[in-house]
Amino acid sequence: MANKSVVPQAREALNQFKYEVANEIGVPLKQGYNGDLTSAQNGYVGGYMVKKMIERAEQEMSGGYTPK
Repeated sequence: MANKSVVPQAREALNQFKYEVANEIGVPLKQGYNGDLTSAQNGYVGGYMVKKMIERAEQEMSGGYTPK
């Protein structure tokens, strides 16, 4: 399956979010080739992104989220 965005306009924001999350959890993700990272490191970045997105959605649904 291709890595296609449902909302193409969000691609750049999600890409930036990926690097912010990687930095936050200490995974040395960089622009370009990242073949030196383990699948566990990559999975941790993706999993943590999902966790943060769910937290944000829950806050928005409860009326408690204020964008930065």
